[in-house]
Amino acid sequence: MRILYVWHLLSAVLLALPSVSFAAVLAIDYGSDWIKASLMKPGVPFDVLLNKDSKRKIQSSVAWKRDDRLFGGDAFNLASRFPSDSFSSLKLLQAAPYDSQAVSYFTSISTAEVVKTARQTAALKRSDDTEWAVEELIAMQLSYVKNLAEAVAGEKVYDVIVTVPAYYSQFERDAVADAIEISGLRTLALINDGSAVAVNYAMTRNFPAQEYHVIYDAGASSIRATLVSFSTDNKTSTTQITVHGVGYDRTVGGTELDRRLREILADQFVAKHGKDIRKDKRGMAKLWKEAGRVKAVLSANTDAMSIVESLAFDIDFRAKISRAEFETACEDLKSQFVQPIIDAMANAKISSDKLSSVIFTGGSTRTPMIQAAVKALVGEDKVSLNVNADEAAVLGAALHGASLSRQFKTKDIKLSDILAHDVQASYFAAPATEGLKPRTITTSIFSAGSKVNSKKTLTFKRKEDFTIHFDYKNEVSPGFPKEMLQVELIGIAEALGNLTERGATNNVVKATVQLSESGFISVTEAIATGDIKDESLTGKLKGLFGGSSTEPVDQETASAGSETPIEPETSSSSSTSSSSSSSASSSSEASATPSKSAEPKLSLKELGTIKLNFTATFPTIAPMTVEEKKAARSRLRALDLEEAAKIRKGEARNNLESYLYRLRDLLDEENKDTPFKKCSQPNERQTISEKLDETFMWLHDDGDNAETSQLLDKRNALETLERPIVHRYQEIEAFPQALNNSQMWNWSTRLFLTEARQNLTIETEADLPSKWTKEELDALEKTLKEHEIWLNTWVEKQKSVQSYEDPVIETTEMKARAKVLESHLQKLARRRIPKTKKKSTTISFSTSTDAASATSSTETTVPTNETVKEDEPAAFEQEIPVNQSQEQIPIQPSPEEIRDEL
Repeated sequence: MRILYVWHLLSAVLLALPSVSFAAVLAIDYGSDWIKASLMKPGVPFDVLLNKDSKRKIQSSVAWKRDDRLFGGDAFNLASRFPSDSFSSLKLLQAAPYDSQAVSYFTSISTAEVVKTARQTAALKRSDDTEWAVEELIAMQLSYVKNLAEAVAGEKVYDVIVTVPAYYSQFERDAVADAIEISGLRTLALINDGSAVAVNYAMTRNFPAQEYHVIYDAGASSIRATLVSFSTDNKTSTTQITVHGVGYDRTVGGTELDRRLREILADQFVAKHGKDIRKDKRGMAKLWKEAGRVKAVLSANTDAMSIVESLAFDIDFRAKISRAEFETACEDLKSQFVQPIIDAMANAKISSDKLSSVIFTGGSTRTPMIQAAVKALVGEDKVSLNVNADEAAVLGAALHGASLSRQFKTKDIKLSDILAHDVQASYFAAPATEGLKPRTITTSIFSAGSKVNSKKTLTFKRKEDFTIHFDYKNEVSPGFPKEMLQVELIGIAEALGNLTERGATNNVVKATVQLSESGFISVTEAIATGDIKDESLTGKLKGLFGGSSTEPVDQETASAGSETPIEPETSSSSSTSSSSSSSASSSSEASATPSKSAEPKLSLKELGTIKLNFTATFPTIAPMTVEEKKAARSRLRALDLEEAAKIRKGEARNNLESYLYRLRDLLDEENKDTPFKKCSQPNERQTISEKLDETFMWLHDDGDNAETSQLLDKRNALETLERPIVHRYQEIEAFPQALNNSQMWNWSTRLFLTEARQNLTIETEADLPSKWTKEELDALEKTLKEHEIWLNTWVEKQKSVQSYEDPVIETTEMKARAKVLESHLQKLARRRIPKTKKKSTTISFSTSTDAASATSSTETTVPTNETVKEDEPAAFEQEIPVNQSQEQIPIQPSPEEIRDEL
């Protein structure tokens, strides 16, 4: 599979707009047992993110060890010690009503305590009575993944695309979006996991002819089957992925297999020891972990040994489990393993003989009895294992997320997904009259199999405000409600009256319902509209010759709404309420009657349309409100800050402790000839030793309850005593190099002055321009002499200083004085020769045979080769090099000698 990653990297050519900074896209495959993540960012290899333990997948768990919060495998393993503070399999509880079958099933596999929230959903309670909503616990895990991604990206990461099962309802999708927002991320899109695997499958393949495949995903929480077709346009090289049908079973998966295997182990414990282990939370938590291990062993072996030390009641458990025994316990599930494939083909109206393959993905596809059931249905030759069962979904989601962002350019793949549930709209036919129950009109707006990223327009002949109810036709899961959304249209009578005043006829009300790419259903627009006659000459002529003189009005009734595709969206709403409120706020400004001065500027269509206000409410499971999400985010933020403070305190304590032990070793009497001893005085060592003992005692007595600032102050106090000793040693180490540097600039300046004075004499005699004046060279020589006198004086004083005494001359001062001389020298050395004007040459003949007189007889001197051209570089244009062969007079011992002495 590593080869596929290379192909993915080559296929995903990451290009960004030149004026826009690169943005990262995070993809998360959130499963009931495992989390996989991938980061799409220019300059970062496209692969699965590793956790802090360098693992490619992260356990979907969060736990507390007293006041310390843990994630991943650490949290999962903690369940055997703190069963009430370790939370796993949270995906089962997303948006689940408290009295639903999902909550009952969760309590059968988990030792955590489930409580009811104010929204009638499930929350989990810790042993200290702290309650956490499921959205908050999942947000913690997403925030943990976000931090891992930011560590790799080297910058903040905001946009995320998350995989969800195709069968997820609006309630569950809202819960996912709420958790994303609480974690500090931004929802780029939600993608069905089967579709994500299809994108991953298509990235490295071309399909000259249309192919049909079933993506068979056997995960921990459920089994899903997605029937997709692949085709490639040879002209445009565009790959089209179309989802034709989905099938699923929410009651069977890897978690159910673990539960049954744990029951086998529990029965054996009761039979052997006569004690009911099911009443012991820690014992059941240990058995849950052991069941997962044994299941993995039985996938490759016919038998497995289960050994758990001190399982419960101080009893060591030992048992042998056979694969046959395990499969017998799961006999009733075999038909359910393949039913999703049958349902997907039935929904797509495609027979098995048209299938090219059944692509296995999901960890539970490694279970032999699941593989045997699928092979028996479609044939062994059609079972395909050519995608990574664990990582295909997250890699496909990352590629799809990159295609939604304008920052990237990937292989041209178009994905067309579908809705898994029937959605209908209902409303009262007329206002209720006294003693009569109003008639309810119900119409299907999006049937199962409807394309996502589409919209429908519903037309109503109503004169008063009314409410539209959006419901699922069938129960999406046992215990889940059918009622999804209520939208009340407001201001209808006033809008219709304004249309009548404008001369409109056939006035109706229209509502646009959108099914977003992420599977959210919302009302995006509501209008009152009618026909207005065109009284212009053109309009009359059209009417005379049979042309329509009015704007067309959609005459569809609510029961016959049309489905219209819309442009792909780059982001999805976190909840239906957000889109509805924004539409309502925008429509409120347009609901008023246009002024007379503005009417002539409007087209007939605009005159015949007035936007309506509408409000959305949630009759059953409501998504979290803005206030609730803010409170949850603040709660998590406070927790993060508290943990960050603990980390800083732990680091401060560890640093102080290690520093104390290092200082103790330096003071050890056995280490007599160390640099520390040579550079320190006895009274200094005594003072440090006393302070060290005092700090050790304080750390032992009060270190656990100390503040971070106290720990830092204790170390600073000791470092203050040690700093003079360290300074002496550092000065001894740095002195030879600083002295050599000063002597080098003395020698270089002396050499420069010698050559410069010679050149100045020659140029003066030849009446040529010079780069320097005598005064400038004299000033440089004065600076040189001052530096030489100062250096010789203080170096002599430094010779008498002992290693345990403070130096009389600091290397920093030596460097600063040498820098003054260097700057003065470089200023002159880098100067260019002044420009000279070329004069015309007039040659006059002389009878004198003397060369000197002949030269003097010329009216103008001819420029010679000695004249420097205007652009010719100066002789000391570059830095003056150090003469490595210069013989220096040793004034101070060399660094090697000092180190040998110490």
